[in-house]
Amino acid sequence: MEKTLVSVVGPTAIGKTKLAIVLARHFDTDVISADSRQFYKEMNIGTAVPSAEELSLAQHHFIQHKSIFDHYSVGAYEKDAISMLHKLFKAKDLVVMVGGSGLYIDAVAKGLDEFPEVPPHFRKNLNKKLEKDGLESLQKMLHELDPVYYAKVDLENPHRLIRALEICLASEKPYSSFLSYDKKKRAFQTVTIGLNTERSILYDRINKRVDKMVDRGLLAEVESLKNFKGLNALQTVGYKELFAYFDGNCTLDFALGEVKKNTRRFAKRQLTWFKRNQETLWVTPSMNEERIILKLEKDLIGKK
Repeated sequence: MEKTLVSVVGPTAIGKTKLAIVLARHFDTDVISADSRQFYKEMNIGTAVPSAEELSLAQHHFIQHKSIFDHYSVGAYEKDAISMLHKLFKAKDLVVMVGGSGLYIDAVAKGLDEFPEVPPHFRKNLNKKLEKDGLESLQKMLHELDPVYYAKVDLENPHRLIRALEICLASEKPYSSFLSYDKKKRAFQTVTIGLNTERSILYDRINKRVDKMVDRGLLAEVESLKNFKGLNALQTVGYKELFAYFDGNCTLDFALGEVKKNTRRFAKRQLTWFKRNQETLWVTPSMNEERIILKLEKDLIGKK
């Protein structure tokens, strides 16, 4: 049997973790996380890390294995994940990967593009500009230097903006000119199963998840991290909005409303990314799990 990586994708709060565990138990295999928000051990509630019970149901990798103080790039993750897959495929014919971070998923399945080396002063200057002039200044700069990438990047993610801008400035070429659409050859096939549902149902799931996070102690978690709010790992939905609250810049109700709104926007961007893959088998969270497994085996794993 050809070695197979089953990639479970979809927007936040859709139920990817549950499905990944079902698949892992059915195929007697491990789960690799491709959720870049769940890499950090200091971030638990706000990133919806699988519970202890869920983690006990299947062996997971790349869950809270780093600190927010560590620099961990998508390139480093690609190398670590491919190394782990090489090890797992010695004993397994199939491994499950799950997550909502499209760039990290593509890095494993397709490989990363090659970029030129960038002197550190470019990033240092861009970080200063972000701090002084705000995110909008970086968005405007990217629009001028690379309108192609501007049209598809997550404009609310300062890390992605700075990465693209430093390449533009250092190379004097658009970041998008370095992007390749040719897959790198992997020693395994990747099949993708996507979870999605009606937008109103998804948005309701998101709103309820945020409320549950608050009940579980999200405010205390964010408050414990407020002194480190400038770190890249913390530039994410659910944290930056509550940092504004703890800084006295808004009310709690407003901050939580922003968390829900920005999470919904994030989910929309995730779907836009994942729907680019025309070979994805899309299912709904309400679909019978046995039926999903049957469809996966019949429609995807059987294809070469």
